[in-house]
Amino acid sequence: MVEIDMVRNNLQIDPHLTIWGWEIPIYLFLGGLAAGIMILWPLLRMQHEGSDDARWARWLPFAAPIAISIGMLALFIDLAHREYVFRFYLTFRPSSPMSWGAWILIGIYPATVLLGLSGMTRDEVEAVASWGPFRLPGLGALVRWGRTLAETHRRTVYWTNIVLGIGLGAYTGLLLGTLAARPAWNSTVLALLFLVSGLSTGAAFMMLFPVTREDHHLLRKWDVAAIVTELVLIFLFLLSLGASGGARGHEAVALFLGGPYTAAFWTLVFAVGLATPLALEVLEARRKLQPTLAAPMLILAGGLALRWILVLAGQAV
Repeated sequence: MVEIDMVRNNLQIDPHLTIWGWEIPIYLFLGGLAAGIMILWPLLRMQHEGSDDARWARWLPFAAPIAISIGMLALFIDLAHREYVFRFYLTFRPSSPMSWGAWILIGIYPATVLLGLSGMTRDEVEAVASWGPFRLPGLGALVRWGRTLAETHRRTVYWTNIVLGIGLGAYTGLLLGTLAARPAWNSTVLALLFLVSGLSTGAAFMMLFPVTREDHHLLRKWDVAAIVTELVLIFLFLLSLGASGGARGHEAVALFLGGPYTAAFWTLVFAVGLATPLALEVLEARRKLQPTLAAPMLILAGGLALRWILVLAGQAV
């Protein structure tokens, strides 16, 4: 009888198989949030073109590059070979979602800055141009030039952000969905699910601020539609895993239907993040109640929980 002893010590997979930690869910959540802002803010402005905006509403587009920066920092922390990150920008591979994502992330910065400048008043632009770091030679003039450019090509700036926002929102799902070796991620529905979830979290984030009544009404209307669509997509996501994944697909579905992630998924994502805020927003709209911060906060928590649970579940089978 021949006995074989195998000794292995790989810190990447021992003593458990979870490789991606908190950094990836944070990155996916903030990317979806930024995508929602990039899509919804221009749509709001086109709906209420010519009307006066609340001061907070004019500054909201700048939340998108801030969110992306924090998300990219989390992603950078997760990288094993951080010194080679520049290689993403030495080539472009059309068949690689990561290559698309890397270049989309770079394009977001000028697009969102121009979007923010397009909504600022001239007095606000002058205040920024004369503030602290912008007093350096050329920076103040650059801000003024950017505002003039954004105002002249306002529609182009709007549609550029919408297109990039759709690309960013879908990319966060494609990043997982193209990893066919992970049955819990191997679904074409995932990209659309993350995009719609990003729209919902973007709307929720914007509703946290004192926007105008008209803007809040539209955001709530769009958010209700996004939540209903998200519920349908979750059903289709689970159905697609079970229908096309074979035995491993059934094993992946079982994670959410009786398995270790059942309680967390159906409590944090379905009940807390979708069903409860949907009921609150419909009630506020029908009864014409004063909007509260409860529904937006629950939506943001549910959006983060969705990505966190799916990232963990995808590494469990």
